[in-house]
Amino acid sequence: MLIMENYSQVSYFFLVAYFDTGIFKYLYFLLIMTLYVLVITANVFLIVLICVNRSLHEPMYLFLCSLFVNELLGSTGLFPLLLLQILTDVHTISVSHCFLQMFCLFLYACVEFASLALMSYDRYLAICFPLQYNTVLTYNKVAVLIAVSWFCSFIAIIIPTSLSAPLRLCGNIIQKVYCDNFSIVKLACSDTTVNNIYGLVGTSVAVLGPLTLIVYTYTRILKVCFSGSKQTRHKAFSTCTPHLASLLNYAFGVCFEIPLFNPLMYGLNMSKIQLNTEYDIYPKFQTNAWCWWGQKP
Repeated sequence: MLIMENYSQVSYFFLVAYFDTGIFKYLYFLLIMTLYVLVITANVFLIVLICVNRSLHEPMYLFLCSLFVNELLGSTGLFPLLLLQILTDVHTISVSHCFLQMFCLFLYACVEFASLALMSYDRYLAICFPLQYNTVLTYNKVAVLIAVSWFCSFIAIIIPTSLSAPLRLCGNIIQKVYCDNFSIVKLACSDTTVNNIYGLVGTSVAVLGPLTLIVYTYTRILKVCFSGSKQTRHKAFSTCTPHLASLLNYAFGVCFEIPLFNPLMYGLNMSKIQLNTEYDIYPKFQTNAWCWWGQKP
């Protein structure tokens, strides 16, 4: 099939990072499909569990629910196309589907980082201000924080997507297995100054904003830990370890994250979710997973 090199109106893109795997493509398809099903099942299970149990309608679990919903968005934005491309010999994607995938993946990345920042703020209040925790983080305030994180992320992503959509393109080759804004902008033969400026400013704000909050909250948490007793340090460490692990997971896998990690890390290690799982849904199920959230402030 002829690949377009000098054509302003592109109707599809070639994803050239794929390579011929021969008969092993069916094995890869099965493995990725299994992973995708696990991701969907784990996240949906935890979302439903948090929603139907009023005892879980607390700030930390509501933030987690938002995180799990975002995991569904990210995995659905990536895996279906990946599965389709594995089985095909010509790896193409229409322009509309490419922009849709780009929007979903970038929104996922932005919301994920914002959600992790909110969860660090939640741990900061729980450890540094336990007596004021329930007063500061009311149900309405948590709902507003979650809504703002999603809305700001949506605006941050819709702008570069809107700027890239009308660009005149001189090629249709993307050197990746999925669509991203930078790859499309590089194909443009029209002026991309505005795209580049917004890309630099927008990325800086989207990264530095949550990062500043995370660094500040954990600096304060460490200060409390070092000035407190051994028991205080142990409780704070056990409380924050899964969140820090998720931050590292996000940092190292920001371009291609496996969203199964978060529901496993959080879902298997929350005392109230364990109890609801054991007695409300699976009466005979017993678990020895350790409780990492600590006592309710």
